[in-house]
Amino acid sequence: MRATRVAVATLSLIAAAALVAGCSSGSSSASGSSSGAAEGKKVYALLPQGTDQPYGTEYLKAMQAEADKDGIDLTITNSQYDADKQASDCQVAVAAKPNLIILWPAVADAVRPCLERAKAAGIPVTVTNSDVEADDKSLVVAYSGPDTIGQGAASAEIMCDLAKGQALNILEIDGLTGNTTAINRAKGFADTIASTCPNVKVLAAQPGDWNKDDAQTVTSEMLTSVGAANVQGIYAADDTMVAGAIDALKAQNIDPKSLIITSIGNTKLGNPLVISGELDGTVFQSSSWDGQNAIVVANKVLSGEQVSGDLFMPSVKVTSANATDPSVTPEW
Repeated sequence: MRATRVAVATLSLIAAAALVAGCSSGSSSASGSSSGAAEGKKVYALLPQGTDQPYGTEYLKAMQAEADKDGIDLTITNSQYDADKQASDCQVAVAAKPNLIILWPAVADAVRPCLERAKAAGIPVTVTNSDVEADDKSLVVAYSGPDTIGQGAASAEIMCDLAKGQALNILEIDGLTGNTTAINRAKGFADTIASTCPNVKVLAAQPGDWNKDDAQTVTSEMLTSVGAANVQGIYAADDTMVAGAIDALKAQNIDPKSLIITSIGNTKLGNPLVISGELDGTVFQSSSWDGQNAIVVANKVLSGEQVSGDLFMPSVKVTSANATDPSVTPEW
């Protein structure tokens, strides 16, 4: 199992950008500071979301601020998770002959033609937020964003700590089927449970599609299929879905505090659930760190620096012990 990258709870995520590069073997040396060597360079950012979603809103603020600081001419697109639209955006970007393309894949298994087109045009591509598939890594320069396997592992570690070696039957709510982040978070969770607390057993797992209502529905179905009395915990791959799972418990007159429940995000939806005790733990994901460091990495490439490997965001565990700490204030 890959080593989990979990920062201490009091870590300030933005200030920690320089530290994160050392969190994996072969990591890039990117940091929160950038040189001015990229001044006037043109960059296209092919994104699947923007101000239409809370995460994207904060991400874009930080991305644009960093680009402005470095004098980068930044063009941003939003495909709204439509693979065909992102492919079209890529064609436009390559035709514009920018100095670099930043890609946040809308659908990971659909971006190879875009990467090949950019390579043929001699345009370097960096990846942000959600990585490309393993077979496509040779077509990109570097990745910056969440360590999605590490996030799943960190959420599992919270559950293992709380289980204290006792047998625990849980339900698992995953993200969108086929989505790289969903796959990696599920892997990180499963690998850590297997190695750290095999006393925790997943009775049933269903995708919640990153949606609160869908998560509530599948949780209700799983509670019925396995028997609610047999369930002592729930893992959801993000706070939106865990909120739906908690609503499903309440609909069946089950007190969420009687179960061990963990998630990922520490969002404005999830953090209050941790404070109330209905959610036992989550993992902080900083949208501002994500947007800023997409430009930090791009700037290093544009400046001619050798950049390789992955720049991972810290996977900070959030529980009742630190949920009100300013360093983990929800951003989205």
